Amino acid sequence: MPAEYSFFLDLVEELPEIPSDSIISRTIFSNDQVKVVLFGFAPKQELSEHTASMPAILYFVTGEAHLTLGTDPMEAKAGTLVHMPANLSHSILAKIPTTMLLLLLRSTD
Repeated sequence: MPAEYSFFLDLVEELPEIPSDSIISRTIFSNDQVKVVLFGFAPKQELSEHTASMPAILYFVTGEAHLTLGTDPMEAKAGTLVHMPANLSHSILAKIPTTMLLLLLRSTD
C-alpha cells in the first residue's frame, strides 16, 4: 500500500486572488494531529485579538505584519516562525500583502 501524503509546490498558489479589503483562509490539510490553514491578507487587514484552544504555529510565507503575542508587539516577515501555547491572546495586522500558514496542533491524548 503506498504511503499517503500531501504535497504543495507553492503555497501562495493555493490561494485565490485576495480582494483589497479582505482576508482569505483555506484549510489545506487536516487530520487527527494537525489542521493546516493558509491565510492571505490584503494590506492593512487585521485578525483582531483572539485565542486558540490548542497550541499553534504561525509561519509567514510572504509579506510583513505587525504581530502581538500576549502583550508583546513584534514584527513578522517572510520566514518568521512562531509557536504559541493554547489560549495565548494574539493579533495580526498585515502591512503589505501577506501569506501566513497556521498549524493548529491537536492533542493526541
